[in-house]
Amino acid sequence: MAYQYRPRGVCSQAISFDLEDGVVKNVRFTGGCSGNTQGVARLVEGMPAKEAVKRLSGIRCGFKSTSCPDQLAKAIEQALEGKS
Repeated sequence: MAYQYRPRGVCSQAISFDLEDGVVKNVRFTGGCSGNTQGVARLVEGMPAKEAVKRLSGIRCGFKSTSCPDQLAKAIEQALEGKS
């Protein structure tokens, strides 16, 4: 199933991804630091969603209380909870 998420407190404006049988697929960030967001997207490709959340939650960007990886974790959590 395809999901869209509007991140808060980071440079990226949108995150989209698919969840198939509890596995993260096709992660795409709109905006943000291109190299970093591409790297995160590739690293979580094919990863169990719960493992991705565990690994990405709480990562900070500089002095911000969140980051693009942390926002992806929040997006995946919402998807797992059935929220769009």
